[in-house]
Formats: sequence, structure tokens, C-alpha cells
Amino acid sequence: MINRRIFMKDGALAVMGMSMVPGFVYRTALTAQPRLRKKTLVTVFQRGGVDGLNMVIPFGEKHYYDYRPTIAVPAPSKERRAAIDLDGFFGLHPALQPLHALYDRGELAIIHAAGSPHETRSHFDAQDYMESAAPGAKNVGDGWLNRYMHENQHPEATSFRGVALGEVLPKALEGPAPALALGDLTGTKKVQGARSLFESLYDRETNALISGTSKEMFNAIDQLAELNPEAYEPANGAQYPTPNGQNGVFGQAMKQLAQLIKADLGVEIAFVDIGGWDTHSNQGSLEGRLPQRLQIFANTLAAFYTDLGDRMGDVAVLTMSEFGRTARENGSAGTDHGKANVMFLMGGGVKGGAVYADWPGLAPEQLNEDRDLAMTTDFRNVFAEVLLGHLDPEKPDAVFPDFEIDNAGFKGLMRG
Repeated sequence: MINRRIFMKDGALAVMGMSMVPGFVYRTALTAQPRLRKKTLVTVFQRGGVDGLNMVIPFGEKHYYDYRPTIAVPAPSKERRAAIDLDGFFGLHPALQPLHALYDRGELAIIHAAGSPHETRSHFDAQDYMESAAPGAKNVGDGWLNRYMHENQHPEATSFRGVALGEVLPKALEGPAPALALGDLTGTKKVQGARSLFESLYDRETNALISGTSKEMFNAIDQLAELNPEAYEPANGAQYPTPNGQNGVFGQAMKQLAQLIKADLGVEIAFVDIGGWDTHSNQGSLEGRLPQRLQIFANTLAAFYTDLGDRMGDVAVLTMSEFGRTARENGSAGTDHGKANVMFLMGGGVKGGAVYADWPGLAPEQLNEDRDLAMTTDFRNVFAEVLLGHLDPEKPDAVFPDFEIDNAGFKGLMRG
């Protein structure tokens, strides 16, 4: 049998299905049907626990400045570089300035004080719970995005219905519904190498069911080669960050995702990672580790939005991180693992231009465990609202185990 994960370690393609090939083969969603335009949900995971209090600054809170004598972002000012005023209370970090125009146009919504009800401060556990959408339930083996695809199958689904732009499929896309993990697609040799790998695997396998699906698998690989990612030119003057070590990985992934979406290959669910947010030391205020990462994050998302142009009417981008950081800076001019955080939602169908927050306050008695921004919005309510408002699933309750979707808890994030 072929293992659950089959992928080119250096390269282009991974195919994920069930743990045994016959189950994988039976999934009709693998049939490649090119040129199918669909609505798309893009999820961006900021791994490491981003400091939401320095992404979207509550400059109206005096305690914020008391807690952060060296890393606080200055309140909005016309005389110096400072937070960008959003609503008189919250401000955008100046490194995120490329996204401000989307906010002003009503196409970027910000959800603050959102997070998990579980108290873990473990990166691994918190990421796992967020991707499974089942906080505290370690026995849940599949991800919320895979459950959406599995519970909402349709005959038009293609091999590219669910994709991760990375070499390893994330937990969010693990489960019975087929999904692809795509590494860096530049270089025709990588795509050809992926085809050779599958050809050799099929040649060695005598199972008739596997042989019967080889045509569809090779069709999907050939479609990637046909795209010719190296020759892709972003539209509308969009400029993604230049690939240069870790700093260019996110930009390259989003650029290739834009190409996949515009090729009408039927991408409905996409997942992209960007790491580097675990700022225990030397975090910085206007300059430093966090601002540098925020600049790459903002430049990439702005380029993606510009590149897709009018197609953003069919695309929603939701960002998340496993937890926030402590309200107080530590002795190393950084922050430690915290609780509630900030999420971004952008797209043509988003009811943006607002910070949606049941703000808990930052006074000592208002903090979670006397150290963190308290969580007032369960991240699953955000997931559910975006799914319902953007993709309109038939069985939304099946996507979130042991969680009752409460429309009363929705923020009004989507225009539809």
C-alpha cells in the first residue's frame, strides 16, 4: 500500500487521501476538471503566536503603555511614525500600512480578542486545536477544512479543490476528503519529477483500483506543468516580496496560489503558513523582529489582493494564530505565550472597515490569569460565520464537533 503522505521532499506535489489507497481512490473529488471557477476560502496561519496587541494596537488603553515601556507602538501622531488610527481606539501597526487602504474601502475586517477557550500555552497543542476546531480534544484526527469538504461534496469538485501551499499537508486539511500539498512549483523538473514518482508507484502496484485512477492523477500533475509558474506575471502591477530565504516563502506561496485560482482549476479551500511570530526577545516596537515580519505579511497580502483584482469578489482570506502574547513585555524586550489575539478577514464580500471586538479591557483585574488579553470571541464562531457567509455549506454543524454554532455570536463579517 502507498502511505498516507506521498510527496517530493524537495518539490512539487503531495497527494493526501485516506490512510489506505482504495479509500483514496473511491473519492470522486480527485477527478480533474479544468477551468472551473469557484468561490475560494484562503486561510493563512501565523505560526508561533503573533502579538496581536502590537498588530492592532489598543492605543486608547492607558494600561497598554504601562505594560510595554520599550515595545509599545506609539499612539497615532502626525509628527512621527506611529500607529495608524482606525476608529479612535484601535490603530494598525505602521508596518501593516499596505493593508490600510483595504480597511478604508471596507474590504478588510479585524476581529480582536478572539481565540480558543482552552488554556494551553503549548504551540503544538494550540495549533492542533485550532486546525481541528476542537479545543482540548486530542482524539480528533481530522481538520475543520477537510470536514467541510467531506460533508459538502459535489460532482464538480476537482483535484485542486483543497490545496495547501507547502510540502506537508496541515492538520486543517487532514481527513477523508482528498487534498493536495503543493511545494514550490517553480521549475518544470520538479513537476516532472512528481509525475515520475507517481508513475513508478503505479507501475509497482497491481491493485486495479489504483490503475484506474492514474489517468486522473497524471492529469492533475500535467495541469500544474501547463501553468508554467516560472513565467507567471502578476496582474495590476502587483509586487510580491522577492524570494530570499524564509522572508520570501510566504510571498512565493501566495503568488502561486493566485495563479492557481486565476487558472480556474476549482480551488475552493487553500491553506498557507507564515512562521516567525514567537517573539520572546527583541520583539521591537516600530523596528525589529515583529515589524519586519509584519511588513512581509502585509506586502504579500496586499500584492495577492491586487493581483486577483475583481476576482477578490469570489475570494475571502482569513488569518489566524494559535494564541496571542502576554500583555506585559518580559525582561528580554519580548512577550511570552498569551491568550486572545487578532484575526484579519479580507475580500470583496467582507463587511470591513471596522474592528469587531467585545473588548475585555487591559486593567489588571480584566486580564486572563493576570497576564493576557482575555478571550471574548471563540475562534470557531469566526470560522463558522465565514464558512456560512462565503461558502454556504449544507451541513455546517458537522464541521465543528461538540460546538453549537450560535448565530447570535456572529459579528456581521460578511455582506452576503
